[in-house]
Amino acid sequence: QVQLVESGGGLVQAGGSLRLSCAASGIIFSISTMDWYRQAPGKQRELVAGITSGGSTNYADSVKGRFTISRDNNKNTVYLQMNSLNPEDTAVYYCNAQGSYARGSIYKFDAWGQGTQVTVSS
Repeated sequence: QVQLVESGGGLVQAGGSLRLSCAASGIIFSISTMDWYRQAPGKQRELVAGITSGGSTNYADSVKGRFTISRDNNKNTVYLQMNSLNPEDTAVYYCNAQGSYARGSIYKFDAWGQGTQVTVSS
């Protein structure tokens, strides 16, 4: 099994910055994609940013130029640097990872973190 633990959320004023981290643990064989999603109250969960094992990235239009996703493959950790935050970025942010783990044989996994709250005040 694979577990994801997020950290770095909190309360920040508009225009400020936060850096989220998400570390994967377990008997991990490989991780292909690592993504950040967010869910605001009363809204559907949406993809914020994603990164492949090779470093290719994609972003939601609403965060392009403000957020940067990166990963440390040696630490099985993904980061989300969030700059120029505005109240519309307020949400619970979730980490998602897809890959494979070893337990006798190799199995695929699709894991989610518990979420971390980001609140941006105006």
